[in-house]
Amino acid sequence: MAKRIFIFLSISMVSIFLFQTLLFLGKTPSSDEGFKIVEIERGATFLQVTNRLDQEGLITDPVSFLLLGKITQNESKIKPGEYRLNQAIRPLHLLNTLVEGNVLAYKVVIPEGTSSKEIGMLLENAGLVGADVFYQVAHNKEIVRKLGFSGESLEGFLFPDTYHFTKQDSAEAIVSYMVAQFRAVFDESFEKQAKKLGMMREEVMTLASIIEKETGNPSERSTISGVFHNRLKQKMRLQSDPTVIFSLTNFDGNIRKKDLFNDSPYNTYRVAGLPPGPISNPGREAIYAALFPEDVDYIFFVSKNNGSHYFSKTLQEHNKAVRKYQLKQNDEVMCRNCTN
Repeated sequence: MAKRIFIFLSISMVSIFLFQTLLFLGKTPSSDEGFKIVEIERGATFLQVTNRLDQEGLITDPVSFLLLGKITQNESKIKPGEYRLNQAIRPLHLLNTLVEGNVLAYKVVIPEGTSSKEIGMLLENAGLVGADVFYQVAHNKEIVRKLGFSGESLEGFLFPDTYHFTKQDSAEAIVSYMVAQFRAVFDESFEKQAKKLGMMREEVMTLASIIEKETGNPSERSTISGVFHNRLKQKMRLQSDPTVIFSLTNFDGNIRKKDLFNDSPYNTYRVAGLPPGPISNPGREAIYAALFPEDVDYIFFVSKNNGSHYFSKTLQEHNKAVRKYQLKQNDEVMCRNCTN
């Protein structure tokens, strides 16, 4: 008799447990379709995760959720990170979300021609990593070498694109993602064309970065590239204003005569050839233009102040264009490409 009672009680307890489990699995903590942002810290135990979810009102029964984790053997499989969780989520779906690591990702758009400093600010504004931290990583020689580059920094190789980063991504991880995207763009065909031109990859990217900053007009990129290639062949200084701007510590929006004498290897009004490295992070079209310059006889160009440029073959023609488009009464403020 006692044995029968024990069996009956055991079956009853199991039945009650199964009923409660099914009830728990089928019940949502709220009928509200709103969302809550929950951060799961790295190294958090399943008990700590459960307590956090309970505090946020995302589960109805902490004990049952702990049992669910044990039964499914997922106690140690929770991924850290920031989650955007529906308040009407069911327990099993919630557990699977945490196990799969479907963390919240932030969209960050990196425009073409953005510098590493500017990229850092965009990331900081998105609440991801500090601008200074990102800049230091991008200029860390050990990381630069680790990623297969020989320059002083990764300026020029942080490919501008639309990215989705999480708060778990470190500055080094973000840099690695952007460099990987650059490698995908600068493929074997680009490598072959660079060799055909007798240029190193770093030289191509330096020229591309200047082209990117010189014009926002896509139709002019290859022409401007042709001008710069011609000047390089003729041993002429590039005299590119964006390189002067890059060399300045404090730029207020105007280039002055004294700025053209700034003692910097990036000031192409003073130094011959290409500067030591890129001055921005160019997009694919600017890279393409650097590799495939238009076959032109132009040696000069000057801004027409409408988003386009006037191109000249002679200094006389160029000076005439300068007087027409750029000459200012204030002699201290220089125009774009006013000298030869």
